[in-house]
Amino acid sequence: MRQTWRWFGPVDKVTLADARQAGVEGIVTALHHVATGAVWTPEEIEKRQREVAFHPDGSMTHLAWEVVESLPVSEAIKTQTGEWRTHIAHYRRSLENLARAGIRVICYNFMPVIDWTRTDLYWRVPHGGTAMRFDLADFAAFDIYVLKRKGASEDYSEPVAAEAAKRFAGLNEAQQQKLAANVVAGLPGTQEHWTLDTVKTHLATYDGIGTEKLRKHFIDFLSEVAPHAEELGLRLCCHPDDPPFPLLGLPRIMSTLADYKAVLDAVDVPANGATFCSGSLGARPDNDLPAMVKALGPRIHFVHLRNVRRDSEEVPCSFFEDEHLAGQTDMVAVVAELLAEEKRRRKEGRVDAEIPMRPDHGQDILDDLKRGAQPGYPAIGRLKGLAELRGVMAALNHPSRGS
Repeated sequence: MRQTWRWFGPVDKVTLADARQAGVEGIVTALHHVATGAVWTPEEIEKRQREVAFHPDGSMTHLAWEVVESLPVSEAIKTQTGEWRTHIAHYRRSLENLARAGIRVICYNFMPVIDWTRTDLYWRVPHGGTAMRFDLADFAAFDIYVLKRKGASEDYSEPVAAEAAKRFAGLNEAQQQKLAANVVAGLPGTQEHWTLDTVKTHLATYDGIGTEKLRKHFIDFLSEVAPHAEELGLRLCCHPDDPPFPLLGLPRIMSTLADYKAVLDAVDVPANGATFCSGSLGARPDNDLPAMVKALGPRIHFVHLRNVRRDSEEVPCSFFEDEHLAGQTDMVAVVAELLAEEKRRRKEGRVDAEIPMRPDHGQDILDDLKRGAQPGYPAIGRLKGLAELRGVMAALNHPSRGS
């Protein structure tokens, strides 16, 4: 697999020099400053390519922008309201401009209202570092008592609702605000900062939109953009829901193998593919990740490798971001299936035989604790994860293992 690294642009406290020293081969980034629904212009794409290619002092980084993460899908498209048709047209134009720039892999997601969600961005782990955590009771406390969503208490089991009440009773105003800020942090690197009122407004637009209707809207979107991406020689890859279960009374439609098969079969072109995220999918105990790689293999266009440890085997559940080779996902088995998929592609002569991957998230350790980088994207924690994954790949690819 091709080893890549997520970078949030010149504002990122983890520099491209850091990425080079980590040994990565390519960069994953996006135009985070461009409003969702707007066109990514050739000028802005070229500017970001130059920022990736050169250090601030003008010397070459010997890196290139290889994967887009993310080209966001607007709420208007997801709900088919307002200027959603214009936004689809803009999405198609952005794809055209990326294709002209030579960038072939575009990651995105179809999560309604809130993107990846955590209740604690710096949860202390036993070794002294920090990790991101999703605590179901804390989230319920936010939903029921901070956001005050109508009917929220009915969406949680009695034990979780009772624990949420106890947790909220122990929070002062500053702690309530911090919990809310963590939950609505949204898309990493984005310039959009949502408030509780913004969230409430967007939630209202989903009245009457259940699982099947949201999936239909997704397939409508894919029907417009995936064949176009195929013509352009691009690979679209949808990131799974994170966490992979319903939140805030909203449906989530990319959480399981059945979810992926439904949309991949509905718009059956090679460009319509998956971002296989072992961390997101691993937060559901009923997801068999090695089996999912095998089933989705030909349509996996991008890979995020990280691990989580769940507090229970229920859905939904609490979990935290564990070390890459710890947690409850058999990472060696997942990597083995991905390498087997690459081998099949080489035999078929596919131009995309090498799948781009990146070490996703990471615990803040050592100097990460003082750097203050984007939550989940520390320098040393990711370097450690990448080194471990690189070792797994080297061992599985060793000639002594045979063909």
